Amino acid sequence: MKDTRIVFMGTPEFSVPVLEELIKSYQVVLVVTQQDKPVGRKQILTPSPVKEVALKHHIKVFTPEKIKNDYQEIELAKPDLIITCAYGQIIPENVLKIPKIGSFNVHASLLPKYRGGSPIHKAIINGEEKTGVTIMYMDKGMDTGDIISKVECPILESDNVGSLHDKLSILGKDLLMETLPSIITKTNPRIPQNEEEVTFAYNIKREEERIDFSKTGKEIVNFIRGLNPWPTANMLVNGEEFKVLESYFVPKENHIFEKVVDIKKDAIGIGVSDGILYITKIKPFGKKALDVKSYLNGVQKESVMNWKINESNGVS
Repeated sequence: MKDTRIVFMGTPEFSVPVLEELIKSYQVVLVVTQQDKPVGRKQILTPSPVKEVALKHHIKVFTPEKIKNDYQEIELAKPDLIITCAYGQIIPENVLKIPKIGSFNVHASLLPKYRGGSPIHKAIINGEEKTGVTIMYMDKGMDTGDIISKVECPILESDNVGSLHDKLSILGKDLLMETLPSIITKTNPRIPQNEEEVTFAYNIKREEERIDFSKTGKEIVNFIRGLNPWPTANMLVNGEEFKVLESYFVPKENHIFEKVVDIKKDAIGIGVSDGILYITKIKPFGKKALDVKSYLNGVQKESVMNWKINESNGVS
């Protein structure tokens, strides 16, 4: 298999196990990834995790600003296969047609459910009991290509987007390595997606990260889990943004919404439509994340009971 020439396209940490495993068994002739981005308060220009792996293994890296306009390096690489995994740009049809065998994608959902850029987040937010990884043909649509193989993964109540991300990354690597031999010999199955079962997981916008306390407690807990540790759910407290990382819910008849209704030694309880949402880990504006027990040690209980929640005071 070492003579199979592969162009790998990926960017975040999710893609790293896939690339590392490909390097062991195949000839990865080019890695295509997003351009270096400024990171942190000092805005230090930082390469993507995939670029770091490629450089470590002395593989040529290509970072086009827009792949639809700049793809000559891929043509020059003369690949047998293009394999993508969370690359971050729509890949045009003329690029997908470059490799001899074809272009294939590792997608973190059980297609046709959750096409798009945030399938792991949305599976948790929507309360799914399971998700998985799909190996698929790529075509000009967004995650619309024929399915080759799938693997399922249960979503535990203890999972957040970080833990599920790590599980699916390893499952994706293993599934791809199991599937590739049949792709190379062109003996793989090819199953069209059922368009009647399609759902979408578009990238989460900044304004969609705010907690809606009019929803049920279970919905809010899933929302917080589905955004932890990134991009993180938030609420406004006296006009300042507090990020909310962990919570639990107690069902109760309740008529007070979006107000602090209870304070425990390690949790702040906020009224929701069907009970009390207890927040146990937060990140106040401009400060580090901390458990609520530590936070309460530094503030007056009365001030917390008087929190004005999700009232903007001119802050968006």
